[in-house]
Amino acid sequence: MHPKKGPEGFDAFYHQIYQERWLELKQALLQPRKHYIFKEILKTPYYLDPASVFCANCLPLLPNSLVGDLCAAPGGKTLVLASRLPEGAYLIANEKSASRRKKLHAVLRNHLPADLNSRISIKGLDAALLGKMMPQQFDSILLDVPCSSERHLMEQPKFLAQWGPGRGKSLAIQALALAASAFDSLKPGGYLLYSTCALNPLENDGVWDRMLKKRLGWQVVPLPEGPGMTTKWGRHILPDSDEGMGPLYLTLIRKNSEIP
Repeated sequence: MHPKKGPEGFDAFYHQIYQERWLELKQALLQPRKHYIFKEILKTPYYLDPASVFCANCLPLLPNSLVGDLCAAPGGKTLVLASRLPEGAYLIANEKSASRRKKLHAVLRNHLPADLNSRISIKGLDAALLGKMMPQQFDSILLDVPCSSERHLMEQPKFLAQWGPGRGKSLAIQALALAASAFDSLKPGGYLLYSTCALNPLENDGVWDRMLKKRLGWQVVPLPEGPGMTTKWGRHILPDSDEGMGPLYLTLIRKNSEIP
């Protein structure tokens, strides 16, 4: 029997993953989102999930470095990175989608002071090809990949009705290609912070299980203390156990100084 699609199939699929925890997690996901008022150095405050703030603060940033935010829209994490830019550092905020890139432009224009905006360049490149277009160029990269975004689906009955069990598999394949490309665009010794808002393990630890075969020459970097529970490769922040935050998965890796 093929797994069911739509809300019933969705519920059965995630119950199988989270077992007895699913009912409590599902209820937490349906509660109003928790927002953090981010206003450090901004012209006007920006509201985003506290887990997103924590995530963007986990990426090491160095003076006189090139930083990449490769799937940047709508721009909340980009604002956090911009607020942390060290002296001489420059940020490329990339978004392939033209409509989402327009929103990114608006967010940065409306919230960042001019001196910081002058240190940011917005691009519309295909991040899956960046490793070939800009090999070994970045010192630090945030890769917040497109994902199942189950909490958003649960808030939108129209989209939940279209859910199918193959959704996570195809997104995990795309995420792996993006992660490999981001890795190739890192300088030796550079940092890559990978994140999703997915519940599906295929899009989280599963991507890094497959990166072991896709790319050699990287090590996991311990994350700072904060919300979430430790997984095989990173940390998963979930609203039932983290005061309404998330979902957000993150892992931080460092490219070896010498690549095999």
